[in-house]
Amino acid sequence: MNALRTAVVTITHRRDDHLHRQRLGLATDPPELHVIVGMDDTPELRAVAGAVPVRSVSVSGGEGGLPLARARNAGAAAAIDAGADLLIFLDVDCVPGPQLVSRYTAAGVPAPALLCGPVAYLPPPPQGGYPLDGLDALAPPHPARPAPAPGDVVAEDRFELFWSLSFATTAETWAHLGGFHEAYSGYGAEDTDFALTSRAAGATLHWVGGAEAYHQHHPPTRLDPDRAPEIVRNATTFHRRHGYWPMRDWLLDLAAMGLVRFDPAHDLLRLLG
Repeated sequence: MNALRTAVVTITHRRDDHLHRQRLGLATDPPELHVIVGMDDTPELRAVAGAVPVRSVSVSGGEGGLPLARARNAGAAAAIDAGADLLIFLDVDCVPGPQLVSRYTAAGVPAPALLCGPVAYLPPPPQGGYPLDGLDALAPPHPARPAPAPGDVVAEDRFELFWSLSFATTAETWAHLGGFHEAYSGYGAEDTDFALTSRAAGATLHWVGGAEAYHQHHPPTRLDPDRAPEIVRNATTFHRRHGYWPMRDWLLDLAAMGLVRFDPAHDLLRLLG
């Protein structure tokens, strides 16, 4: 039993196959609890040998897109209510590495702190699916973020590098930070907002070597024209709160697709069409 009572929090919407592979991975290095938050969805949970106990939570969205921020907050509340000391947020598309839970648990960084593990983006699955015991051979860690050696914990000053794909924090820190800002709905900017407000609240950020996760392939959400309204809305919310435009590459891509007009020099962003 870990010294800390750990809970993995996963939010999901119509990703049952990805969720199943994640649960297979968690059986290798299990937390005490897996909180699964279905957003306008009731996930199908297939049998997994050595499966982690599940607490299910449902969150309804609206016309503004999936309630990602609200779902993470609901998952954290359920985990803390169940007695979790360490919250590990893992994107539904991520398969945990064989020591993800153990490495986060052993990081030993004083609160308040955010811990991030390296994430590798997998290519499309080979015939027969991804091999759970060989994912490290299929893709290197993301080149734009640190990937310390196993056992190393490296402090990070660039809070804009925080991501919500895989991160951990104590229940104590979560209560201090207050969670994700629920004015964000749909894709984009809520995780950077969380990182910046966490820094303002005195949190530190660290990369945890050996806490690898492997992101299962899917088409880029940011290039889906149906997501443009929520990305624009969230970028505008972020700009109002922090004074600059987030996701500039996303917004430039949307502008190149003719979906938005984006002129950062004149603080202009608006949806076209």
